[in-house]
Amino acid sequence: MNSPRKVFRNPRAKHDFKGRTCAVAGVGSYVPSRVLTNADLQRMVNTSDEWIISRTGIKERRLAAPDEATSDLAAKAAVKAMANAQVTADQLDLIVVATVTPDMLFPSTACLVQEKIGAKRAAAFDIEAACSGFIYGLEIGQQFIMSRTFDTVLVIGAEKLSSIVDWSDRNTCVLFGDGAGAAVLKNMPDSHGLLTAFMGADGSKGSVLCVPGGGSRCPASADSVANRLHFLRMDGKETYKNAVQAMLSAAQEVLRRCELDVSQIKCIIPHQANRRIIDAVGARLGARPDQLFVNLEKYGNTSAASVGIALDEAVSLGRIERGDLVLLTVFGGGFTWAAALIEW
Repeated sequence: MNSPRKVFRNPRAKHDFKGRTCAVAGVGSYVPSRVLTNADLQRMVNTSDEWIISRTGIKERRLAAPDEATSDLAAKAAVKAMANAQVTADQLDLIVVATVTPDMLFPSTACLVQEKIGAKRAAAFDIEAACSGFIYGLEIGQQFIMSRTFDTVLVIGAEKLSSIVDWSDRNTCVLFGDGAGAAVLKNMPDSHGLLTAFMGADGSKGSVLCVPGGGSRCPASADSVANRLHFLRMDGKETYKNAVQAMLSAAQEVLRRCELDVSQIKCIIPHQANRRIIDAVGARLGARPDQLFVNLEKYGNTSAASVGIALDEAVSLGRIERGDLVLLTVFGGGFTWAAALIEW
């Protein structure tokens, strides 16, 4: 059964949008077929199933095939989201792809996706906010719809993190997986849709979670490759400390804006990075265990794809129905963080 109609304040109402709203019309996701289990990792680095599960909650993750790039993952998730939204490629006005693993520096992955799905009339660009990228993308897409610049926006979070993982570093290689999550945003007058979003960043901690090589600061060279500068590097303890507080404060801020209590939220989808982070955020937020949606054990941390994949899975499993309130909260390199409240 659908949940009773929620009563809340819509922060967008103070702006003159002439009744314009932005709803999530459909979601979709894609994960590669190859499964890399903890047992597989035991044969690659000095680790164990018990060590990985106790510290992360991850049991397995998906890896893209050698000939699968981020745009391929993104396009497959996009096609599913468009089908669920009953939207055709020629109806798309804009494609936004959030990723830290683009196919190449340029053209944008969004342009490559545009060609793959046949959305010839859509504008397209990438954004880079690491694991926070999907929510950043939702807010960007909503702004275009609310301002009447566009009517239909496709937002995708997609990553091939296996291409930047150092498979000799047991502290990071156990964490990450590949995949893509997508959402179609539309003006739907009978729905409140995306109620509010909060975004934040702290560039002073950029070196805590980064890929040092490959940009203008450290272009690719024989030395950069030899020094393994093109692989992901992370200070796990510092990341954990900042992630819990940032995800918590972002979630609290969007609840405050809508004058809602966490008990009124049907489904809370945190960034699927680490089970200890998810549990800590949930406990400090005062959420019940049944409100939290977690699929981390199957896919690992898929960065910008994380909440998109989880959102699609939660909808498919019936955890989210029309009228439900959904809270998303994320944290990523940059540092960046964000939260969003959606009326489904």
